[in-house]
Amino acid sequence: MESFFSSIANCRVRWLDLPGSGTPLVFVHGLGCASSYEYPRVVADKNFAGRRAILIDLPGYGYSEKPKDFIYSITEQAAVVAELISHLSLKKFFLYGHSMGGSICIEASQRLAEGLCALIVSEPNFHPGGGFFSKQICSYTEDNYVARIHTSLVADETGPWAGSLSVAAPWAVWRGADSLITGSNWFEIFAHLKIPKNLIFGESSLPDSDFTKVQTLKITTTVLPDCGHSMSWENPSALSDALDAFCKMHE
Repeated sequence: MESFFSSIANCRVRWLDLPGSGTPLVFVHGLGCASSYEYPRVVADKNFAGRRAILIDLPGYGYSEKPKDFIYSITEQAAVVAELISHLSLKKFFLYGHSMGGSICIEASQRLAEGLCALIVSEPNFHPGGGFFSKQICSYTEDNYVARIHTSLVADETGPWAGSLSVAAPWAVWRGADSLITGSNWFEIFAHLKIPKNLIFGESSLPDSDFTKVQTLKITTTVLPDCGHSMSWENPSALSDALDAFCKMHE
């Protein structure tokens, strides 16, 4: 695992750089997740075709450090992603983010005009207000969530999310959820980015008004079968295929 010291987060950020051919794809995970935990199975799938993959663990998550004084907002996390890509001196790359990671990648794309071949997001937060888990988390104060709720949320979670959530910093999770609720107009930013874009949804998450609106804007959309929001766990092979196919179109 690689690492560097982020001057933005004032901590050491870690990532997996999985070797392969072609233009690399950078992965950014969602709330309570970690790319090092969630995406190796996607990258290892035959449909990914041996492309180089960079799997970032954001500050507060996975193997990265978890300072208590970092803001953990979408904007600050986007700045860290851009900082890491600059550190890697990538001349060309693709960017993929899921859920909260999609919102982070939308903001990061504004900072990454040089070298960014295309942006792929799957079921991102497009608007203020947050999703089910963000609202649940922020129904408690940060102090209360950190002291007792985070542990019970991990204990009650029966899906794969429990693994990465258990090693995420509770303060990072709460502040990330709070930032999603405060929100920004990520839909408008996404719509106006002057790069190739792809919006991915699991078929179980449809119908969705934002997905329909993106289709009317003539932006590429992809529907993955046999899955919903947790597509990397429910159908990793289909996600691998969609990512590689879109990247090949924009090498």
